[in-house]
Amino acid sequence: MDKKKSSINIIESTLEYHFKDVKLLEESLIHKSYAYENLKHELKHNERLEFLGDAVLDLVISDLLMELSPHASEGELSRFRASIVNEDELAILATKLNIGKLMYLGKGEEQTEGRKKASLLANTYEALLGAIYMDGGYEAVHRVIKIHFTPLLKRASQGKTIWDYKTKLQEETQKLCKKIPLYRITKEKGPDHDKTFQVEVQIPDLKEVRAFGSGKSKKEAEQEAAKSALKLLKLIKEF
Repeated sequence: MDKKKSSINIIESTLEYHFKDVKLLEESLIHKSYAYENLKHELKHNERLEFLGDAVLDLVISDLLMELSPHASEGELSRFRASIVNEDELAILATKLNIGKLMYLGKGEEQTEGRKKASLLANTYEALLGAIYMDGGYEAVHRVIKIHFTPLLKRASQGKTIWDYKTKLQEETQKLCKKIPLYRITKEKGPDHDKTFQVEVQIPDLKEVRAFGSGKSKKEAEQEAAKSALKLLKLIKEF
């Protein structure tokens, strides 16, 4: 495996981190499909670093959210983190960092446009974080994550929905049955100044998809219902 030095310099510059052990960086970019096709080189693939990076990312984002939102409840902090730490957001971030171009992939993944797959991009980004943690420790990876996630953290802490689940559900149901979701309020409780809404969403021609959501506003409840429906359709992961 011969990665050009310029490629290493590019990704270090993009990550804003310089590796003491470049082998960790290379390992973080090796997908198992590449390692299996090059057994004679006895390469390590990136799944162990991905496992570590996933845990480190959760910890650092939790730490940053605690600092940024000192009055948020445990439930709010969990929702903030879930809106940031998910495959879609990580894949977008990895794409911006041009990680896809530097991944080592097997022939099968290359042929199926693996460099554009959200799952591979997100996993490789987490592996890179694991490599940074192994190379430079908590302070180093904390600094990198803070640089990359500050805009998302601010949006989440301000209560802004990063992912529009209603739009995504409508797009997907139009593909499936050319129908749009129908929302209705099923319950309201609490005084006017502190009301909670429960909303049901159904999809014509897909009667098995019936989901609910609740929130402090009708809009928030509809978003939660749409998110639940997407989970039923297995179009997004459980957070």
